[in-house]
Amino acid sequence: MQDINITAVVTNLTELATLYIPKLLLALFTLIVGLWLVSKLTMLLRRALTNRKVDPSLAPFLSSIIKIVLVVMLIISVAGMVGIETTSFIAVLGAAGLAIGLALQGSLSNFAGGVLILFLKPFRVGEVIEAQGLIGTVTEIQIFHTYMLTFDKKVIIIPNGPLANNNIVNYSREKSRMVEWVFGISYSDSIDQARSIIREVIFSDPRVLNVENPYINVLALADSSVNIRVRAEVLQENYWQMFFDMNERVKKAFDAQGITIPFPQRTLHIQQAPSQQLS
Repeated sequence: MQDINITAVVTNLTELATLYIPKLLLALFTLIVGLWLVSKLTMLLRRALTNRKVDPSLAPFLSSIIKIVLVVMLIISVAGMVGIETTSFIAVLGAAGLAIGLALQGSLSNFAGGVLILFLKPFRVGEVIEAQGLIGTVTEIQIFHTYMLTFDKKVIIIPNGPLANNNIVNYSREKSRMVEWVFGISYSDSIDQARSIIREVIFSDPRVLNVENPYINVLALADSSVNIRVRAEVLQENYWQMFFDMNERVKKAFDAQGITIPFPQRTLHIQQAPSQQLS
């Protein structure tokens, strides 16, 4: 009796193996090849979008979405090859997707934020922005996150949800920018002389665009200095070099013309207490 049961079990296992092992092997082979093809297709798609000069912000986003869709379709196809009912499998995926969506509300918010960024275009790849207290160049906009590169070569990854729902300062949208300096001079120095030196040093530079309308005004009568605010319009690519160049040149010109840049000073008065008379 025991021999008959063992034989029956072996027979059943052999039948199951004969029935399912080829399907499992074929499904596994299909999954491996399919994932490789999906990776290649998304890479080719991204390259094609780049060659057709599609918005650089849109290319990685579209390729990421298409990759996810293709992987889901591949998994459904592989499940059907194994013998799982496709309709039942889709229903299970839908229920699992709903549960995962409720658990990952933040990720869905980031996805919605990514869609808003791509459609409203508050910034594009290659532009310099300030967001979430950080400044950098946008290098990539993905489904859930935006990648930025700071000036000191740090990679910043910001979730799209908070990024799309908060203030964004775009420094690159206009072709030109206003460079601003504040120079402090002594109260004993001539404001007109300082203004003339600033005009000669800064607004004679060929990079300045508002030469005919220079902005040189007294900003404040501070505790230790008279502060003069200067604004010069330059092209985006000249902003930082212009800023640093003029700091140095104005300082040297002030020194040559006897204009002093005072440092904060305090006057201390010491009052001696009257001596007490001894009784």
